[in-house]
Amino acid sequence: MKPTDIAIREVKTYRVKYNYRSPMKFGGREVKDVVVLRARVVVESRGTGKQTVGYGEMTLGNAWAWPSKKLNSSLTSLPLISLFEKIAAQAATFSEYGHPLRLTHELSKGHAALAEDVAQLMKLPESIPALAILLSASPIEAAIHDAYGRSLGMSSFDCLGEEFCSEDLSFYLGTEFAGLYLDRFTTRAPKSMMPLYHLVGASDPLGKDDVKRKVGDGLPETLDEWIQTEGLSHLKIKLDGDDLDWDVGRVTEVDRITNRIAPERTWRYSVDFNERCPNEDYVIEFLERIDRLSKTSFPRIQYIEQPTSRDLVPMAEQTMHRVSRSKPVVLDEGLLDLDTMQRARQMGYNGVALKACKGQTESLLMAAAAQHYGLFLCVQDLTCIGASFLHSASLAARIPTVAAIEGNGRQYCPEGNLPWLEEYGPMFKIRSGSVPTELLAGQGLGYQWPAAALKGLEPE
Repeated sequence: MKPTDIAIREVKTYRVKYNYRSPMKFGGREVKDVVVLRARVVVESRGTGKQTVGYGEMTLGNAWAWPSKKLNSSLTSLPLISLFEKIAAQAATFSEYGHPLRLTHELSKGHAALAEDVAQLMKLPESIPALAILLSASPIEAAIHDAYGRSLGMSSFDCLGEEFCSEDLSFYLGTEFAGLYLDRFTTRAPKSMMPLYHLVGASDPLGKDDVKRKVGDGLPETLDEWIQTEGLSHLKIKLDGDDLDWDVGRVTEVDRITNRIAPERTWRYSVDFNERCPNEDYVIEFLERIDRLSKTSFPRIQYIEQPTSRDLVPMAEQTMHRVSRSKPVVLDEGLLDLDTMQRARQMGYNGVALKACKGQTESLLMAAAAQHYGLFLCVQDLTCIGASFLHSASLAARIPTVAAIEGNGRQYCPEGNLPWLEEYGPMFKIRSGSVPTELLAGQGLGYQWPAAALKGLEPE
């Protein structure tokens, strides 16, 4: 028991929908709009009795979290919204005091049962997957962490040591982590600047000849325009995974553009197959052909994301031992907890992707485990906009081994960033290819919600 412990006293939810300025294609799916889930949580301090408000937000990336073969994505959003509301209602009745790590850990034990209730009530043909459950809970979890930091007048990332936590990491991660706390795996100040990974979607135009219909909103329309406007140096390239010629051609064409625009720049690429590669041999041949065809492309590939299925079946063709000898292979959709991380390590994965949409607690725990095992670490978003992007960037800025931050909301859904531009404009309007994460040193999750973004969340 700590006097800094909090208890949840109220949970309110809200959601809003935004259209994309242009479709985003990944993993064979095309996304044209997004629902944003928001939570407002009131907590009470054990020591002072003071009540404090915190906020959380996440984009509902159901096409990513639940790529159902029985339901199209238009039919998976409603169950997840319902689950989000049920998780909020459950949290509102949870009266125990504790650190946010402990509170959210205990609350998560009931989420699978709530998901099953939703599946039965809505007569779904399949269960809601674990990744989608994490996504549905993440705004509430973020709000609890945010409120905790604000209750102490501190950053939530500075309240992770023994002074604040009654349990060490062995409580969450096993005896191997006895005596360790999260303050060892996070920094006491955010990095001042971080390079931004810009997304090159599978259907995004690279040059003017690729533009089929102009958006006409004043923002860049093509990759070369984005590079020149924002001074980019990091590109995340979405690939097909079952068309080797196209995948190799896409990377080499992107590389041709970067060499034409800024050959002197230190370029970094990540390549994302979104689980569509049939086996490790496909990735090996992809890398070998890239290496033969382009002397600059291969060394610029910083890491490879989730080449094969998120279902970590330890079959020989699904292992990544040979690929990981030359490049970090990052577990993304398959990372759910420590068990999946360990299974992936045995299969040859040597890196993991953290995402705020999997929950603040889970992200922090996986960051600690990854550092403990010496894994490559990156932080990615879910086309996050507004607060969800700032949360993701704040997470990246506090984990010492993370070198860059992904952020593609400004490309596809800039409307969702509008309420945040006055206070945090440089986080959304990129210059010199980087974001000034030093702006995220405030209380709670690091940023202050403007009045325009709180509309519908605050009592009248």
